[in-house]
Amino acid sequence: MRSLPIFFLLAYTISWLLWSPLWLPFFGVEAKAFLPYQHGFGGLGPMLAAFLSSALFEGKAGLQLLWKRLFQWRPLVWTAIAIFLPFVFALLGGLMARFSDGAYPDFSKMGRSGEFPELNIVGFLLYNLIFFGYGEEVGWRGFALPRLQEKHSALAATLLLSVFWAGWHLPLFAYRPGYTSMDMAGAAGWFFSIVAGGVLFTWLFNGSRGSLLVCALFHALTDVVFLCDYGNENMMQYIGMLVTLWGVLVLLIWGWRNLARGERVSSTSLDIEKG
Repeated sequence: MRSLPIFFLLAYTISWLLWSPLWLPFFGVEAKAFLPYQHGFGGLGPMLAAFLSSALFEGKAGLQLLWKRLFQWRPLVWTAIAIFLPFVFALLGGLMARFSDGAYPDFSKMGRSGEFPELNIVGFLLYNLIFFGYGEEVGWRGFALPRLQEKHSALAATLLLSVFWAGWHLPLFAYRPGYTSMDMAGAAGWFFSIVAGGVLFTWLFNGSRGSLLVCALFHALTDVVFLCDYGNENMMQYIGMLVTLWGVLVLLIWGWRNLARGERVSSTSLDIEKG
């Protein structure tokens, strides 16, 4: 299991270095962004770490398998779930807003972000799909999760991975809006949402037999519906509550061993497929 420590070290190092112009000023060090969408490029760290670790420990066969899983769209039902479930969360969040706040959110702004006003819905989706959908999921679910599930149940593997996934975000607390304003209670709630999200990603990964396309689509579309400007600041909270609730339901319905119908995807099953 030497590959996992190397992977986590690479994922943290690459992302934190790419984010360094953004978080160094918090510590009084003058630095300027040198890339457009600098924060987005930092999201590529886990993916780059996965490819480097695969090349180092598994060679050409490992790289080919990782590449193949980037575009694995079958079983089709899981691809459909990844695409439509985030919009279900958004619509249900809208109903919660209607009954709690007295008005529906402005869904005409779906797919638009105040942070990137120059991007239309396609551009905003591609931004999230490339930098955070594939950027994160190729690493966390594509490389780390199967190796953790080799020796642990799906839930235990998810909890372990959630610690490293949360730790990877630490520089964001120095510069990222929404993170910098968190108190201890907010940070605890955020970590719980990481765990709940991790349960959903394990459910999708195991249910889809290891599809990184499914995980990347769900990650990107969830970010899109979560970060849109709806004209209601509570929508993020409502959608977050629904994601957490679905994570709990997944655990209750499918159980902690696999978190999905069928077997959990481990590095052993990946080896079988390569053979």
